[in-house]
Amino acid sequence: MTAVPEPALRPAASRGPGLERCHSARLYCEDGALVLRSRRRTARHPVGGDGIARAVFVDAPGEDRERVGPTLPGSWGELQLQDRDGALIGRFDLEDWLPESPVLPKRSVRGEQLLSRTGVSHLLKAARIPLHVVRDREDPMVASGGGGAVLGPGSVFPYWYWGVRAVAGGAWFAAFTAVLFSGTTAPWLILLLVAAAAVAPVARLLLRAWTRVRLRRYAPAVRERVGPAPAPGLGATVRFCRDTELRVQDRDLVLRDLGGQEYWFPLTGAHAVTSLVRVRDRAGSELGVELRGPAEQVRAVLPWDLWFGGETGADGWARLRRAAGLTVSERRLTGKAIWPKGPVLGLRMLPGSGTEARRRSHFPGTIAGVSSTAIMAIGSVFSVIQGLRITNEHPGTALTAVLLGAVGLALQGAPYAVHQLRSRLRLDRPVPERTTPRKGAP
Repeated sequence: MTAVPEPALRPAASRGPGLERCHSARLYCEDGALVLRSRRRTARHPVGGDGIARAVFVDAPGEDRERVGPTLPGSWGELQLQDRDGALIGRFDLEDWLPESPVLPKRSVRGEQLLSRTGVSHLLKAARIPLHVVRDREDPMVASGGGGAVLGPGSVFPYWYWGVRAVAGGAWFAAFTAVLFSGTTAPWLILLLVAAAAVAPVARLLLRAWTRVRLRRYAPAVRERVGPAPAPGLGATVRFCRDTELRVQDRDLVLRDLGGQEYWFPLTGAHAVTSLVRVRDRAGSELGVELRGPAEQVRAVLPWDLWFGGETGADGWARLRRAAGLTVSERRLTGKAIWPKGPVLGLRMLPGSGTEARRRSHFPGTIAGVSSTAIMAIGSVFSVIQGLRITNEHPGTALTAVLLGAVGLALQGAPYAVHQLRSRLRLDRPVPERTTPRKGAP
């Protein structure tokens, strides 16, 4: 994939099918236009003339969104791109373009710091777009209505998956309603019901395969890979040592956690990371390393005991310094200072329990959360019930319904069972002391 000019915004961290967004989605300025590149398309929005004339940063939180399960937090703040008459051309939520936003408390970064961290302020300056900051969504400068293009990095899940689930879900609900309230046993309707119910688990398996194939095609130029070298007694697991890494690429420094989620930080451009700071406590012992950006903002921390405290830690630290090419310095805490100060990416890379590790490393679910899985299971169970119900009248249809229902349940349960067994028997077991595996070891 061709390189894009800096400054270019990087998406919020993601994993699974959403990892493609980190690889491909960028927002940047080129030839007098703001360009949004996603995994599906490239869209250009001219600057000046009848195009973008100003940007308005609405530095106010959006409303939380309710759903079955945990509430989804609202926007941290929105950037609107308007023409000279104030009409909305494009908009996006700033946390969509902040790599570490998924692990930070809502609105823990705001205002000028948020604009700088995301690279938005540098991008607008390069594009020569005037920036206005307002603190109230009712401000006259805020464009009303829901128009304008959404300049986000794109959906985590591919559109074909949403389309298949939507069509199958609509067909299933219609057939379910007819069967439940009319009491009909028409074979064609029962077959429609069970076939629609079977589509969801099949689509999820296809999504897993699609994701694996797509991600294997991505082969970036990597200067260095640095894995954790945990000190003895920390409870580091096989999964943690195998999957967690720092990857130094030509244009990005990528931090990957044990769940496969990646945080991409630019190594070039106005909002690139600039330095590695080795932090010691008052007694002189190493606490960790800070990854800093412009204005000394701490973007991530690497606890020393986890990353460099083991036998191979000194080698990892040397390779990181050499490959990243960043300024390296040291600082020692004084007085009552604590480290790190405030919420920051990197502190909870090692899960506190096997249960947490399995939760963080399973294949990601949709926005519906557990309710999606529950509905799929109900659909499969209902298929079996309907098959048993018409055994005498339509034995062929009954057998088909029972088999499809059982297959649907199996397709849902098998990935979960494999994940649990593999995790408990091997991946979430502690690494034997003094034999911490190097990156790539079995």
